[in-house]
Amino acid sequence: MRRLITMAALAAASLAHAENFALRGVTIHPISATEVPNAVLVVTGDRITDFGPKAAIPKGHKVIEAKGLHVYPGMIDSASVLGLSEIGSVRETQDIAELGDFNPQLRTMIAVNPGSEHIPVSRANGITASVVVPAGGFIGGQAAIMHLDGWTWEEMTVMPSAAMQMRLPSQEAAVTGRALGTGRRPYAEVKRRYEEQMQQVRLFFEQARAYQARKANPVLGFKPDLRLEAMIPVLEGKTPMMIVAPKERAIRDALAFAEREKVKIILAGVREVDPFLAEIARKKIPVILPDLYQVPLEEDASIDEPLDLPAKLAQAGIQFAFGSYNIERPRNLPFQAANAVGNGLAYDAALRALTLGAAEIWGIADRVGSIDKGKFADFILTDGDPLEPKTQIRQMWILGKPVSLENRHTKLYELYKKRL
Repeated sequence: MRRLITMAALAAASLAHAENFALRGVTIHPISATEVPNAVLVVTGDRITDFGPKAAIPKGHKVIEAKGLHVYPGMIDSASVLGLSEIGSVRETQDIAELGDFNPQLRTMIAVNPGSEHIPVSRANGITASVVVPAGGFIGGQAAIMHLDGWTWEEMTVMPSAAMQMRLPSQEAAVTGRALGTGRRPYAEVKRRYEEQMQQVRLFFEQARAYQARKANPVLGFKPDLRLEAMIPVLEGKTPMMIVAPKERAIRDALAFAEREKVKIILAGVREVDPFLAEIARKKIPVILPDLYQVPLEEDASIDEPLDLPAKLAQAGIQFAFGSYNIERPRNLPFQAANAVGNGLAYDAALRALTLGAAEIWGIADRVGSIDKGKFADFILTDGDPLEPKTQIRQMWILGKPVSLENRHTKLYELYKKRL
């Protein structure tokens, strides 16, 4: 009876604001350390202030009995478009990309729609934060890390500029007008266009460096330029370039680009990575995995090729995290991690890549990613392993506030259940 009362109280608390409370009797999985059974987790305001078997509950803190349940840190989607896209066939709901090849001044966070129906669906499976990434052109703008709760984008923002999104020109022979029988463009034309576009990218970085130098020693007539101003943190090594590079040629170009321009990079969406494992590991370049629920790139490749990738990266000593790259599949990230475990990835490595590992890559490990004193109270309460589909997430907290797990899926379930 006490458990039922406790769970009902948690459900009702979803509409409340952050408050001081303690969970008692839980098994805590800090990620940064070994699990702590039969423990107390103390939350004061938006922070974790204590945890452990003998953690003292301060006077005035609400006590929630949760014996037999488990606490895990909230999971992070390291590449998504949550809040930027709603309905694929409705143009007015798409705000992923802008016109132009170079838009480093664009801040993704201000375009995020807090009322997106996809956000509660993602939360329901344990995702508490997402790296929202723009697209379009060669430089699409600044990726932002957002909490998946809040009335406004200001309330949701964890890090305004986590990375600069980039897609280098491609030398893949584009297929155009196949229905009209025109086939592929000649290689010479593709190569010429590729070299022209690469020259545009190099020229833009030269302009950014020249602007950086002029700003350091301004003279009469110096005019601020928002595009070039936004590149200064990249040139100073404070903000990494997140380069989308699925295929071998794109990965090679990305590595050469980083070497030439002396900038930090994060590789995203990599697939044909085998020839570069040693180099990526040596240079300590983080990788954001592609959506693992894809078919192999080549006809003669193993059907498990995408799911084998996490284990390959781990074996090579490369730090990586999981990304959905869309609006429909962030909720599947725990299951992708579980499938990766089935294909050779260590369980602890999979869970870490969804939590603390992702936070380390994005430079927010001092705030999220693990259950530790002083960190944001972003965590989930479950009845089992969060990577197992049968596990139920009983409650979620973001910044110490209980967050509703109700979403469009559960609403439709309740609606049509009445017809049975």
